Amino acid sequence: MTPHTPGHHPLQAVLFDMDGTLVDTERLWWEAVEQAAGRPLTEADQPEVLGRPVEHTARWLAAATGRPAALLAAELHRAFAERVRTGIVPRPGALELLDELAAAGIPTALVTASPRAVADLVLDALGADRFAASVTADDTPETKPAPDPYLAACRALGVAPAACVAVEDTGTGVASAEAAGCAVLAVPSLAPIDAAPGRTVRSTLAGVTVAELNRLVVPGLRVMSWNLWLGGSRVDDHRAKQVKAILDSGADVVGLQEAAGTAARELAEALGWHHHRAGDNLGILSRHPVTARLGDPDVGFYGAAGVRIAVAPGREVDVWTAHLHYTPYGPYEVAFDGLPAAELIAHEELRLAQLREALERIEASARPGVPVVLTGDFNCPSHLDRTDVAWPVTLAAEEAGFADSFREAHPDPAAVPGPTWSPVHPVHEDGSGRPEPQDRIDYVLHRGLTVLDSRTLVTGTPRPWPDVAGNDWPSDHAAVVTSFALPAR
Repeated sequence: MTPHTPGHHPLQAVLFDMDGTLVDTERLWWEAVEQAAGRPLTEADQPEVLGRPVEHTARWLAAATGRPAALLAAELHRAFAERVRTGIVPRPGALELLDELAAAGIPTALVTASPRAVADLVLDALGADRFAASVTADDTPETKPAPDPYLAACRALGVAPAACVAVEDTGTGVASAEAAGCAVLAVPSLAPIDAAPGRTVRSTLAGVTVAELNRLVVPGLRVMSWNLWLGGSRVDDHRAKQVKAILDSGADVVGLQEAAGTAARELAEALGWHHHRAGDNLGILSRHPVTARLGDPDVGFYGAAGVRIAVAPGREVDVWTAHLHYTPYGPYEVAFDGLPAAELIAHEELRLAQLREALERIEASARPGVPVVLTGDFNCPSHLDRTDVAWPVTLAAEEAGFADSFREAHPDPAAVPGPTWSPVHPVHEDGSGRPEPQDRIDYVLHRGLTVLDSRTLVTGTPRPWPDVAGNDWPSDHAAVVTSFALPAR
């Protein structure tokens, strides 16, 4: 895929929601749901109706009415499609904005939680040639609020999510676009939406110009941390699967651990990206140019390495990757040995020393005003997760000014634990049958950025060890993917 580069515009593409954004179908959908529900809907029903796929609303109605969800879904499809055929109305300013974008050479995509059958009706009404791509609920494993639809649209257009503006009218759609790393123009239809970093709220599309959309594209960065598991060699066709996982993640830069010498170079060549290799274990991939290589290029298996990347003219970010020693492993000492907090903390001494050395190297190369991202497999839990133990490694990073992007996005560890070890080890590999502790030991830390979204990533449903050769996911760790907004100049 060749990236699209529309002239001098920092804006590479505009991704439009359909219902309530381009066309006035939210009202038609609301009426169809009311018909199926057999009652008027209220404001309390909005979270289950607006921006949701048909199947979600059908399941909600099934729970309330006792009718089969499949029948309700079919009824909703029919009722909504009939209304679209006879009552579709473009939203104010929608066609004018599409025409201005076409004149400027900026591609557009339709990104909707509606099924393909309904989307095609709307595309016919608006003119399918107005859109370079379209993504519907039928086209991705997960639909909104997951980032999958917007990431799929970016892949189809060959553009970076951070260089796109998504136009949305519901909180569900906004969450999807922001999780993908897009800037958002919210034009609420029925439910209000608040302004936020990387998000602009307008009451209408009327009067919105290409120049305004260009200004919304604040440089952003989507960062992935990934332990490749001995380069991925335990899994068949691992290199192709790694490339697919990185592209599917929408990442702009990837901090690698266990790169097995050649992985960083080979992945960069396959992606058409820049890269840095340090020692045989560490590597960094970047779609943005690398302007400096930081740290010891001959670092051992454990340690840290970094690069400075040019995200936009005059906008640089330092990105580091670190791998800390794997023994003794605190979660085992908690689950299997029952060690008290004082001993657990004492046993972190080696990892703590390795992290402190990494932090010293980061400080030695840091520049004023240049944000820093530290990715890595730390092989230890966070003090933000297991609050009964003041785990010293992550605490030291926090004391050095680094914030944990995943916990910024998900402050409650009980609600969103986010384990990264291990998707292929549900039980301990010693044959005892003991459940494997599932902990968050991989991190994307930062200093000087704004977190838009962070999540763990595993594709498919990996089979457990040792039957892993056919897995789609070629690692024994989950990856961590965080979308950042850069600070204002």
